[in-house]
Amino acid sequence: MISFVSALLLLILGYVFYGRFVSHVFGVQTDRPTPAYAQTDGVDFVPMPAWKVYLIQFLNIAGLGPIFGAIMGAKFGTASYLWIVLGSIFAGGVHDYLSAMISIRKRGASITEIIDEQLGKKVGKVMLVILMMLLILVGATFTSGPSELLAKMTGQWGMDAFVWIGIIFCYYVLATVCPVNKIIGKIYPVFGFCMLFMAISVMLYILIIQPELPELWSSGSFINKEWESAPIIPLMFITIACGAISGFHSTQSTLMARCVTSERVARHCFYGAMLTEGAVTLVWAAAATVFFHEHGVMNPDTGNAYTGAAVANIICNSWLGTFGGVLAVIGIIVAPISTGDTSLRCARLILADFFKYEQKPLLKRFVLAVPVFVLTIALLVWSLTDANGFGKLWRYLSWTNQLVASITLWAISVYLKKNKKLYWITFVPAVFMTFICTSYIIIAPEGLQLDYVVGMIVGAVVAVAALVWFVLNHNGEQIVSKEENN
Repeated sequence: MISFVSALLLLILGYVFYGRFVSHVFGVQTDRPTPAYAQTDGVDFVPMPAWKVYLIQFLNIAGLGPIFGAIMGAKFGTASYLWIVLGSIFAGGVHDYLSAMISIRKRGASITEIIDEQLGKKVGKVMLVILMMLLILVGATFTSGPSELLAKMTGQWGMDAFVWIGIIFCYYVLATVCPVNKIIGKIYPVFGFCMLFMAISVMLYILIIQPELPELWSSGSFINKEWESAPIIPLMFITIACGAISGFHSTQSTLMARCVTSERVARHCFYGAMLTEGAVTLVWAAAATVFFHEHGVMNPDTGNAYTGAAVANIICNSWLGTFGGVLAVIGIIVAPISTGDTSLRCARLILADFFKYEQKPLLKRFVLAVPVFVLTIALLVWSLTDANGFGKLWRYLSWTNQLVASITLWAISVYLKKNKKLYWITFVPAVFMTFICTSYIIIAPEGLQLDYVVGMIVGAVVAVAALVWFVLNHNGEQIVSKEENN
C-alpha cells in the first residue's frame, strides 16, 4: 500500500514541478493568439474553455488504455508502478504537452506536418502511412470490444456485434464530420468526468479497505512468472502504453491544440491530462492486482484467462455496487467509443492537411471520412471473425502506438535543438523508446520471433544509431517559422 500511495503522490509532484519545468523550457507566450482564434472556422478550430479541453483530451487519450493496459500489465507486479509513474512524468506528459505546444506555434499543424518539417519529407510520408494505420487500428480496436460487450447484453433481442458496429458507425459519421463543439464539445466532458469519478471511487475503495498489495521491495516483485514468453523488457513497456506514453496521444494533442484559447493553460490541458491518465492507470493496476490475488487469472466460467473487460466489470459491480455497474458501462463501452471516433476524426484531418484539402464544406469532410470508415469496418469484420481477433488487434495497436511515440519524440527533440532549447527532456525518452520498439518487434510473436538476446542487441544497436544520427545531423541552428514570429 505504501508503494501505491507513494506512486500517486509522485504523479502529483511530477505535474507540479516537472510539468512547470518543461513549460519553462519551451517558453510560454501568453500574449500570442492561438489557432483557435487566429484560424477560427467553426468546424475544427473552435475556442473552448480550458476545463473542457482538459476533459475532452483526457477522454480522448484514455478510452480502454488505462483500464485494459493496466489489467494486462498487472502480471508484471510492482514494476508496472515504476513505469507508469516515470513514464507519465518524464516521457508521456512531455510528449503530449510539447506536441500540442508545437502545433499551437505552427498554426494548428497536425503531427504529420510537424514530423515532416522536423525529420524530412521522406520520414513524413512514411509517418503518414504509419499514423493512418494507427488511427484505423484505434478505431477498430476501440469499437471491437464495446460491440462485443453490447452484443452479450442484447443478444436475446437479435442484436449481435455486427448490428452494434453499424449503430456505432452511424454515430462515428456524425462525430467525425460535425463541428468539434457540437458533439465532442458537449458530451465528452460529461463522460470524461464519469471516467475520473469511476477511478476515484476504485481508488477510495482501495485506500479504505486496504487490501494486501505488494510493495516495490517485496520479494519477487520484479519477477515475471512468464519470463520466457513475456519478458518485462520490452513487453511491459508495450503492454502499458496509454498509461505511460502513447504515440496516439500526439494525434489528439494536435487535434485539441486547435481549441486552446491561451498557451498559459496548455500545461493543464495536456501535461495534466496525461498525468491524470497515469493516475487512473495506477489505480487500475492496483485493483487488478487485488482481483487476481483473490480470484486467480483463469475465469472458471470460460476456462480461459479473464479478459480486461470482465475484470473491470466485476471490480466495478462488486466494489461499487449498482452505481459501479453504470460506471462500468461508461468506462468499458462509452469511453472506448469516444476514443474511436476522435481517432477517425483525426485521420480525416491528417489527410486534409496532407492533401491541402479544405474541410469547411460538409461534402469535403465526407470525401475524406468515407474511405477511413470503410477500412476500419473491414478490419473490424476480420477481428470479429477471428477467434483471437481482439488480442491480435491490441498487440498490433500497442506496438504501432509506441513506434509513433518514438518518432514523435525524435521530431520534438529536433525542434527543441534547432530552437536552442533543452532537448534532453525528449531526447533521452526517444532513445529509450527506440530501443523498446525495436527489441520488441524482433522477438514478438507478431514480429520476427527471433531469440531474446538477439532482440536486446539489435534494439541497443538501433537506439545508438539513432542517437548518433541525431548528434551528427542537427547542430542546433535556430529555425523559427514565420508563424512563430507572428
